[in-house]
Amino acid sequence: MSAATALATSHVHTLQQESADALPLDVVIEEIAARRDEFDRLSHVPRDVIAKLKRAGIYRAGTPRRFGGDARAPGEFLATIERIAVADGSAAWVASFGSANVYLAALPLATQQAIYAAGPDQVFAGGLFPVQAAQPAPGGWRVNGTWKFASGCKGADWLGVGIGIGVGGKDGGAPGKPRTAVFRPAQVEIVDNWDVVGMQGTGSHDLRVTDQFVADDWTFVRGGAPTVDEPLYRYPTIAYAAQVLAVVNLGLARAALDVANQMAGGRKTTTGAPQLADRAYYRIELAKAEAQLRSARAFFYESTDEVWRSILTGNDVSADQVSLLRLAATQIAREGADVVGRAYRLGGTMAIYRSHPLQRLMRDAMVVTQHAFLGEGNYDGAGAVFVGVPPIPGYL
Repeated sequence: MSAATALATSHVHTLQQESADALPLDVVIEEIAARRDEFDRLSHVPRDVIAKLKRAGIYRAGTPRRFGGDARAPGEFLATIERIAVADGSAAWVASFGSANVYLAALPLATQQAIYAAGPDQVFAGGLFPVQAAQPAPGGWRVNGTWKFASGCKGADWLGVGIGIGVGGKDGGAPGKPRTAVFRPAQVEIVDNWDVVGMQGTGSHDLRVTDQFVADDWTFVRGGAPTVDEPLYRYPTIAYAAQVLAVVNLGLARAALDVANQMAGGRKTTTGAPQLADRAYYRIELAKAEAQLRSARAFFYESTDEVWRSILTGNDVSADQVSLLRLAATQIAREGADVVGRAYRLGGTMAIYRSHPLQRLMRDAMVVTQHAFLGEGNYDGAGAVFVGVPPIPGYL
């Protein structure tokens, strides 16, 4: 057998094994819905669920095709995260880091080859802020420090932390695009301190690194120029990172409206008054919320698909296009949360109980709006681009 034939046969066997191991996403979503209380109790999504998300293809979505990944279109991946979020916001948030391998495309190709040597289903997570100054060492850097908000860190195969390597720990790059050092989990301590009112299952604990060496080839600028020449890696990285988080609120809003619809005709009121479905105010408010959600969702996916089509035809992404992606992401985060709030108000007294599904949805949706990528300042950035003046640093 020739070397070429052996390689081809090995590739076929690999594809057959991957097909045998594949798991339908609907099956995984059903399990996520059944176990979401467990995620809250644990303060993370456990590794067996991460393994099933891998089998469903979530963590190869952002892996380059040259390394066996799917490099899926952004709109397709975003819709997948939205579906998961209907079942549970925390699981969707952690699954959204299937897009984080887009960051890794800025690493040298040899480093990426080492990362994907065990297969394309690699989970990357990290806590990038506050950026910590790294000390020069032969061939790389010595890293020490503590970083916050490392969502999904307990299920990750690789962990990143933000470092500064210049004068005073400044990297000299663009604001909001820190240099990231990539470590194996054994090199990083997870500080178990994630105690919040919503999104408890994301496990966004602190990371601590103590005197670890990182070779220069294992660092990259988040949002830096990719070394992989495939369409996905020409999509604006920071805007995509905001989108995959914001889309969680579309799923939470859909779940909230589903609950409101179920309540409308399935529960007798405490006072014996007419069913909710028989009340005009309930029907009107429900219709307004549905229109609000669908409008924001349409703007979001329209902007995404427009940029993707432009990339596929060979065009560079313009500042105007990046701005619309950032604006649409910020908008769905807020509109989604508002829709959840409207459903909560329709829920009346019953919605105040901890066991009521609207309680979880309300708390989770509020957390999404607090993320730095989705802050109120993005409206100022978008407005600046509209009128032709420089936007706030880090916006584009």
